[in-house]
Order: sequence, then structure tokens, then C-alpha cells
Amino acid sequence: MEFVKREPVDYGWSGDKKYHAWDAHGKEYFLRVCSPEKEGRMRKARELQQGAWDLGLPVSQPLGFEPREDGIYMWERWLPGTLLKEALPSLPQPEQRRLGWEAGEILRTLHTIPAPAEAEDWESRFNAKIDRKLQLYRECPLQYESGGAFVRYLEENRGLLHGRPQCRQHGDYHSGNMMLCGGKLYVIDFDRFDWGDPWEEFNRIPWCVQASPAFASGMVDGYFGGEPPLAFWKLLALYISSNTLGSLPWAIPYGEGEIRVAKQQAAEVLGWYDNMKRFVPHWYQPAKEQ
Repeated sequence: MEFVKREPVDYGWSGDKKYHAWDAHGKEYFLRVCSPEKEGRMRKARELQQGAWDLGLPVSQPLGFEPREDGIYMWERWLPGTLLKEALPSLPQPEQRRLGWEAGEILRTLHTIPAPAEAEDWESRFNAKIDRKLQLYRECPLQYESGGAFVRYLEENRGLLHGRPQCRQHGDYHSGNMMLCGGKLYVIDFDRFDWGDPWEEFNRIPWCVQASPAFASGMVDGYFGGEPPLAFWKLLALYISSNTLGSLPWAIPYGEGEIRVAKQQAAEVLGWYDNMKRFVPHWYQPAKEQ
């Protein structure tokens, strides 16, 4: 495949080069070029995207994967549209919720793809992640106001991890990795794929809430086909606590802007959960309350 024209796409944190590209016949593609050392991981990401496509899910069709001298080239069908997180605020509330329900149904189907047979036991794996997050936070030169609430919730609720199933995960599932194309939702960017507890996939939902609580509520209900069980909310609070604690040490190398974002999101999360004293966050609205 030869691309006769490329326009940079400035989006995301991966460090890969991304382009809106055209071939000699005027066909459009999304082109990603990554460093050679990422070839193994990106092949697996492409396998998951292909698996989603084979299941009939709304993802961009994978078309090519080719190691070249200047990097690993991956291209797929170009999706003309708008990032969902940018489109949501201007949509009517019922439409926001409908799209959320759709995103939840997509995720439920994606989670039918099993985790690798050699996957480490989830309880052991995530407890080790919690230990790392706690250590990084305690050693961090900055702290959240009332950040101890996250620490207490993690320490008191590790038992919730016992016996959890595992599946393939998108790894970064939120409205910033979705497109709205002609009123239809598409899921993009599989490069942070993982495997683990299917409910952990909701750990990015704070980004959805910031764009649209109606979308976030719809996504949860769409996944479960109605209101979720209390067990889900308890585990989600654990996963969000872990993520939020880890965000502050992560943000420091990126400067004041990212530190401010991390602190603001932590304050919002603590508000949603009454300093981690409730399980169902304030933003959640069942369908009958919409």
C-alpha cells in the first residue's frame, strides 16, 4: 500500500504518528506509524480490533499491518465524523443516554472474547497493582485533599477481587475513544488493550461523566441490560480509587496542567462517592429518573 497524501492527526498519548491518509485512487485511511519495538504489542492490538470487527461491532475495519524501514505501519478504514466526547454536550439528553446504552452493549459483546489461557489470577494481579499505586502515592511529593479516603477504600475492599472472571479488554474505553459518524457510534484506538475483570473496563467512566452523566448512566445500564447489581458499584469504586491515586504521580512529569486535571478529577470523584462512603455515585441516574 502506498499513501500519496498524509495529514497529521494530533490526538492521543501513545507517541505514535497518526495520519489521515489517501491512496492514489483517493480512498481514505487512518494510518498509524509506531516504533519497531512495539511490533509485538501492536499485532495483538490489531488482533483484538479484528476480533471486534468479526463480531460485527462498530469499529473501523482493519486493513493492513506492515513493518517498514521507518516503523510499523497499520492502516484501517477512515471514519468521517466527530469525537464523541466533543459531540455529546450539544445532543439532547435522551440521545446522550441512547448512545451510552449503545456503548454499553458494544462493550458487553467485546467482553465475550476470552482472556489468554495463561492469564495470571486476577486477585493476585490487581492486588499487586494496588500495592504499586499505594506506594507511588505515599512517595509522591504532592497529595490530594482527602486522598486518604481512596487509600482506606482500597485497603478495606481488596476482598472484592476474589474469584473475578477475566476477558479481553479495550483498555481505554470512554467517550474520548469513540466517534460519532452520521449518528452512529464507533469505537477506536485499541492500542491500550489488556485483559482482566470485565467490570474493571469501567474505570475510565469519570471521563464519560465529565462529558455527559446521561451517557455514563446509559453505558452502565446498556452493559447490564438495566440497573447493575450492587456488587458492580462496590468494585467500580475500588477500580476508580486505584486509578485516581495513580493519576497524581503520573501527572507530575507532564507539568502543572496535568496535575491540575488530576486534582480536579479526584475532587469530583470524592464528591460523587461522599468521600468513598457510598457505593453508587451521585451522577448515576437509572432510566426511570432521566
